[in-house]
Amino acid sequence: MAEEKTPLDRQTMCNRIAMEFQDGWVVNLGVGMPTLCSNYDFGDTDILFQSENGVIGYGPLSPEGEEDIHLVNAGGQHVTLVKGASIIHHADSFSLIRSGYIDVTVMGAYEVAENGDFANWKTAGRKGGGIGGAMDLAVGAKQVFLALEHTTREGAPRLLKRCTLPVTAVGVVTKVVTNLGLFDITPEGFLMREVAPGYTPEEVQAVTEATLTISPDLKELRVA
Repeated sequence: MAEEKTPLDRQTMCNRIAMEFQDGWVVNLGVGMPTLCSNYDFGDTDILFQSENGVIGYGPLSPEGEEDIHLVNAGGQHVTLVKGASIIHHADSFSLIRSGYIDVTVMGAYEVAENGDFANWKTAGRKGGGIGGAMDLAVGAKQVFLALEHTTREGAPRLLKRCTLPVTAVGVVTKVVTNLGLFDITPEGFLMREVAPGYTPEEVQAVTEATLTISPDLKELRVA
């Protein structure tokens, strides 16, 4: 009997991308789904979360009923502080980003291309809108990871040959997690390293516009 297909839920996606963080890294989490990365249990691994609104050294999201109304991340979610945390001016926080002190930023996206371009601030037909601090993070952080659903609600692929929406930054994305797998972006395009439980590489390719290269060490995606 074939294993049941189990696309990853959002917390599992963020847990898996958080497993890629290395000891001592300074990490910025984008608004929305990526903020769930701070809920991952890092054990003895020392990760310092930075938020562009001026919080350095925050931990998991606050439990309901225990929120400090004055303490939020860039997405307006209430967070907790870890020992040694600091609150700094908004401008100083962006100075850290633009000076290259952020090891990785994790963002959501509408689209990502096989050459590392991504789009996360404006959808087709939408008027106005603002890119916010995303462009600073995308070019200021040492690495850019993405967490996004593999397809749109209508089933259209989000892992593309080239972005069709206005891009946030070009050629900066190195790693992507979706509800169907974990991918590196290499000079040859998307390299699928892990696949969601029950899915085959062919099934993931069928809902991906870009051509996937399958890692010879491909394994089922599991969160430690």
